[in-house]
Amino acid sequence: MTEQRLPPPTKRKSNVTALDIAVIGSVVAAVVFIYYRVEHVLIYNWNWGLVFEYVIRVDEVTGEIFPNLFLKGVAMTLRLAFWGTIIAAVIGIVMGLCRASKNLFLRSASRLYVELIRNIPPIVFIFVFYFFISSQIIPVLGLDELHRTASPTTVQVMEVLFGPIELFSNFLAGLICLAVFEGAYITEIVRAGIQSITKGQWEAARAIGLSRFFVLWDVILPQALRTILPPLAGQFIILVKDSSIVSLISVQELTFLTQDVSNTTTHFFECWMITAVLYFMMCFPLAVLFQRFERFGVGMQKY
Repeated sequence: MTEQRLPPPTKRKSNVTALDIAVIGSVVAAVVFIYYRVEHVLIYNWNWGLVFEYVIRVDEVTGEIFPNLFLKGVAMTLRLAFWGTIIAAVIGIVMGLCRASKNLFLRSASRLYVELIRNIPPIVFIFVFYFFISSQIIPVLGLDELHRTASPTTVQVMEVLFGPIELFSNFLAGLICLAVFEGAYITEIVRAGIQSITKGQWEAARAIGLSRFFVLWDVILPQALRTILPPLAGQFIILVKDSSIVSLISVQELTFLTQDVSNTTTHFFECWMITAVLYFMMCFPLAVLFQRFERFGVGMQKY
């Protein structure tokens, strides 16, 4: 009986191409060039140790470690991103359904909302909302006095969910601005996803007796999800980065506190490099997570 010889294993090709090497080399060269210019042309005195003290603080007596301004800014940014994502998603889904509605009033109102937000610079929108709307509504609701009237338990819970309670009115104004602004873009994502489904799907679903609501819920939205999910995930990551805009109205998130630390220490390069790394550490895991959700959604649609 002759021995059957197996074919030699094929060599695994490397995924790294010459273009990848060129790009990586260009990035490294750019970093080295910038470092050289800062070190030898600007004659900048680096002091990472001083700046890192604003990331974590060590108690000299007990030796305990506490989060300092940078990490407090990260916590506030994550609060804004979490609540902003929920509110913006609700606004975007509702307005997206209105944009795809047959009702003229709903379509007109949702389009007016989208066009107003998309054609006004975010800085102008935030200032208009904060100084002309929020400054009038929040005092009427008594939210600016909440830190004086709330019970200790309520204060503790609200500080975990929304940050320092004495700054709750600023946080709420920034959160609403961010959610309304991002909701306009989510509206268009949802509208495009719904309208990407062919007219035959609507007609077939109505032909078997489904109401318009169940046509949307059972037939259209499950199919539109595949189109909606990738840009929607990207928009939520953009929301995390766009949260830096609300630093303009004194919401003490990461960008606002970075400005304070850089002005105090006068070590601007170190402060903003640390901030860039912290934003990357917040956004990259979200990108990986949403990518897995997208693959899971595509896999579920095969069954």
